Amino acid sequence: MLSNKLQSELNKQMNNEFFSEYEYLSMAAYFHGMNLDGMANYFHVQAQEEHFHAMKIFHYIIDKGGKVELQQIAKPDVDFASPITVFEKALEHEKKVTKSINDLMDVAIKENDHAVNSFLKWYVDEQVEEEASASKALGKMQLIGGKGEGLLMLDQEFAQRTFVAPAA
Repeated sequence: MLSNKLQSELNKQMNNEFFSEYEYLSMAAYFHGMNLDGMANYFHVQAQEEHFHAMKIFHYIIDKGGKVELQQIAKPDVDFASPITVFEKALEHEKKVTKSINDLMDVAIKENDHAVNSFLKWYVDEQVEEEASASKALGKMQLIGGKGEGLLMLDQEFAQRTFVAPAA
């Protein structure tokens, strides 16, 4: 059984993950508006990953006999100054998610809940990958200056990205 504190914090993190999905869908829409469907695909895949992360928490709360409490999802940003800005914002967002996961892990440790601690280790490891991916994508955008032929080539590269759900 989950403590009230951990149940509340897991529900908050689930909401953070659903917000991340919205944030990435907004970024995808920005790139669709620019006819950069490969860039849009990059963020559609990100949105799918975030949905998976949220649902993983959803099912964990239920499996632990807790109560899932869906919360209002904040409106994501919809206006971006440039393609580079979108990728900067994506990296910044992943760093915020990492902090929220780390804060949640601190609560699990403080509450001496080994099961939640074990569950969250997957998210800790996942955030290393998420930040690295966002940083690499931003680096490529910065390298090409976010425009011209390089942007079109990167658009083609990002069009190849797919979501594969991790094994349970």
